[in-house]
Amino acid sequence: MARSYSVYDVFTDRKLAGNPLAIIYDADDLSDEAMQCIAKEMNLSETVFVQRPGNPAYVARIRIFTPGRELPFAGHPTVGTAIALAEQAHGGSTLDLVSVLEENVGPVRCAVRLAEGEASFAEFDLPRKSQQINMPLDRLGIANALSLKVTEIGFENHVPSLWSAGVPFLMIPVHDVGAAQRLDFDPQLWEETVPFVDGALASAYVYCRGGVNHVAKFHARMFASGMGIVEDPATGSAVAALSGAINHFDKLTDGHHGVMVEQGVEMGRPSFIHLHMDIEGGAISNARIGGKAVRVASGTLEL
Repeated sequence: MARSYSVYDVFTDRKLAGNPLAIIYDADDLSDEAMQCIAKEMNLSETVFVQRPGNPAYVARIRIFTPGRELPFAGHPTVGTAIALAEQAHGGSTLDLVSVLEENVGPVRCAVRLAEGEASFAEFDLPRKSQQINMPLDRLGIANALSLKVTEIGFENHVPSLWSAGVPFLMIPVHDVGAAQRLDFDPQLWEETVPFVDGALASAYVYCRGGVNHVAKFHARMFASGMGIVEDPATGSAVAALSGAINHFDKLTDGHHGVMVEQGVEMGRPSFIHLHMDIEGGAISNARIGGKAVRVASGTLEL
């Protein structure tokens, strides 16, 4: 059966930057095995399969696969798919709309802004707030897996910690952008050092203050050998997890805080992820992640 697909570059306003996402439409009849095989064939960090929603009030149900496994939730697939479906329904219009995507993590509310002649923007409410996972961590082993000195791990009061907003990440603060750019990730040493969470190897999210681009407050890189991803140019689910670490270590004051995270610079695919947090009583009461996306390809999948 032939079915249509699109490829979007997400968390960017220009083509051939950001994080590419394959979106397969009309995927109701595909088995789990078929979806996993297609994701391997696409060989992108994530491939989305669009299905009819269980709740008719939702715009679609989406399944998200890396080349290695299915995910309950991910950021750039949510942003990219929300924009793709809005452009399908209202292409060429300038308007704001709200939709809900049904994901394995639960319903995800998305706001989309379409602007004729410009890259579309979408943001979503985090379906789960970031929670810390308390497990012992080997700081020296982490440094070795990144080919860094142990003194380069951490800045200010930020230390390695595990967080999840649906997908667990080991957050690794490093001294500065130079250390982030210089690191050399060793997947074998990583697997020997870091814990498994819910049966899966925790992915590495390296971050520091500042950025190559002056608008960024944080610079980041993400490595997920356990998911079949060597390095990811933009990881919304990791930024969702990062929100908890930022609030925990920076002790944010009550009110609204906006943060821009840059990622993918070292890969030649700069990405910009908007993170917004509302703090009440020292805790995150609400958080949103957003970014732009542009379509770079469309076609027919012959199966």
